[in-house]
Amino acid sequence: MQVYTLHEGSYSVDATKKFIPFDPAIHNPKDRPASLFIHVQPFLVKLNNSLVLFDTGLGYSNEEGKLHLHENIKKAGFKPEDVEMVLMSHLHFDHSGGMVHDNKGKMELSFPDATYVMQRGEWETAFSSTSSSYHTDIFDFVQRNAQIKLVEGSGKLTSEISYELTGAHCPFHQVFLIETEGEKVFFGGDVLPEPEELIRKFIAKYDFDGRKAMELRDEFGKKAAAEHWKCLFYHSKSKSQAFVEIEEDRFKIS
Repeated sequence: MQVYTLHEGSYSVDATKKFIPFDPAIHNPKDRPASLFIHVQPFLVKLNNSLVLFDTGLGYSNEEGKLHLHENIKKAGFKPEDVEMVLMSHLHFDHSGGMVHDNKGKMELSFPDATYVMQRGEWETAFSSTSSSYHTDIFDFVQRNAQIKLVEGSGKLTSEISYELTGAHCPFHQVFLIETEGEKVFFGGDVLPEPEELIRKFIAKYDFDGRKAMELRDEFGKKAAAEHWKCLFYHSKSKSQAFVEIEEDRFKIS
């Protein structure tokens, strides 16, 4: 199993929920008051017989109009059309924007041959919610043009890939675990978005149920340490892929 971090860059986001590129070399955070500063990085996983993508980033394009996500997949040595499953933790814009590609004003599926896997409750929320975190135009297009698999609760997609409904960050958030040939890779989406959130226990205001999210981070951290999971951190500013250890009742990232 090979895992590739698809770095999409650093961004600031404020109450408008707009993600604006942020380069600390040329930008001053003081010029963006009341903003969160985050990294965005989907993950590509090569299994023996398939290519799997965890979340899809913002869907931004470069100056030539090419999708950053596609270019990053090519840099990893693969073709975007070879992605067989797109596994969505949830459908907030910074995770779902890359499900589609705005190609010079024309919307296209980013992965026309892939199956998009989502929780049914999250899919329904994406259409009914008034939150600006959900961009309904994306989901309208996906509904009409993509191969979709809606799952409910927790279970297994394949003999190697399992999913678990966690809620916490949003009511129908899910996480994934891949197990193959003795290796385990865990994608915690926005329930476990950064390694630092394991080390510092806190209730985040951006979570639907902050206390549950905090408790889940602790639970997944302990499992990761005990079962030697490689954890993938979607918003990490430091390590995007890491193992977790426990020393003197504290988490350590390695």
